Amino acid sequence: MRAARLIKMVLLLQSRPSMTAAELARELEVSERTVTRDAQALSEAGVPVYADRGRAGGYRLVGGYRTRLTGLHRGEAEALFLSGVPGALREMGLEDAASAARLKVSAALLPSLRDASRTAAQRFHLDAPNWFKEPRTPALLPAVADAVWDDRRISARYRRGEEEVSRELEPYGLVLKAGVWYLCARVAGGASFRVYRIDRFTAVEAGAERFEREPEFDLPAFWEERAEQFARSILRARVVVRLSPEGVRALPYALDAVIAREALAGAGQPDGEGWVRVDLPVESEEVAHAQLASLGPEVEVLEPAGLRERFAADAARLARLYGRTDGA
Repeated sequence: MRAARLIKMVLLLQSRPSMTAAELARELEVSERTVTRDAQALSEAGVPVYADRGRAGGYRLVGGYRTRLTGLHRGEAEALFLSGVPGALREMGLEDAASAARLKVSAALLPSLRDASRTAAQRFHLDAPNWFKEPRTPALLPAVADAVWDDRRISARYRRGEEEVSRELEPYGLVLKAGVWYLCARVAGGASFRVYRIDRFTAVEAGAERFEREPEFDLPAFWEERAEQFARSILRARVVVRLSPEGVRALPYALDAVIAREALAGAGQPDGEGWVRVDLPVESEEVAHAQLASLGPEVEVLEPAGLRERFAADAARLARLYGRTDGA
């Protein structure tokens, strides 16, 4: 346990000019006294850890000290090579940089681990786009990606409905969702963050000015919250249905799984035939018709009346179609 903590301490000090005892204690989840003892142990082992005294002091490595990646076991090495998404790196114009980085990491690994990149690639591949969609790389994605990496403001023109608008943006991060690229950015001078589809940009120009990033901004947490808000914002209608036991099992596959499970959790008790009454939030009656039709005879629409009538008409047409005996 202590050996792993000492290695982590060295790697932390390699990644930053210096760290205070409090910062190291927080990262290592130990007390500041333990940090002091660990620093002394590293120094006695020949690792040049230097302690600066005073209020602005801290710990740092001297003499350009670097450690080789000899502490990795096979699982860690293979996980490291899974961290890249080849298609996404290629689309952002970072394929060459990623390839060079993998070569450098491979050279630093122990000889017994240098096949980690090959063994990882044989066992895992991420195919981000949806089925039956032709993936298209937005022409302006590399320019946006460069600005994101360099913290540079961009002047952008963006299609919003039928109009085109201009914005000065601070580009914080990129998200690849089901084959579609999104930019999470803040309008220059603003306080809130917004999401833009990259394929709707018509022009992007990075300026010389860098912006100061909000240190608390968490891209994965922001995206998760915004995605949930979007999914719920489009649910502007409600329908009431009865579901058979098989319909209950199939509902999460017909609708958004989270929304379906929440609706089922609020459903009443099954009736004498095992059917349950469920109140469902939906995008529209049109969308609900398409989604619920996949459940066939395992669902009965109760409300609204217009949607029930559509399903009744569908059932009548099917009865006429399958009631024919001439096969015409």
